[in-house]
Amino acid sequence: MKSPAQVGRACSRVGCRSVATMTLTYIYAESTAVVGPLATYSEPHAYDLCASHGERLKVPHGWNVIKQELTGNEPGPSDDDLMAIADAVREVAKRTEETPAESSEDDSHASIGRRGHLRAVPS
Repeated sequence: MKSPAQVGRACSRVGCRSVATMTLTYIYAESTAVVGPLATYSEPHAYDLCASHGERLKVPHGWNVIKQELTGNEPGPSDDDLMAIADAVREVAKRTEETPAESSEDDSHASIGRRGHLRAVPS
């Protein structure tokens, strides 16, 4: 028998060795827990849950739970979704190319490998 790591991601609950089938995310500002299909990749602020733990989920008093029904055959992103993402990435890349490089006020300390507010100054 294969371990959960070999089949897919394991449930985040301590001691559970079942395969995760859904992802739980908290929206603290709105006191809401969202349970949906298993995320594409594991994130540090989301919890992967097996079917059993996802069904028995309990949240603090006063919180809302949003559950998307899981049918097991989620189609994933459509071609239109993928094209929209690609177009957005191209737009950002085009804006980055059009932005002129910042000039240094003091040319005697030319920046090397400038990243935001940090720069390496030659000694």
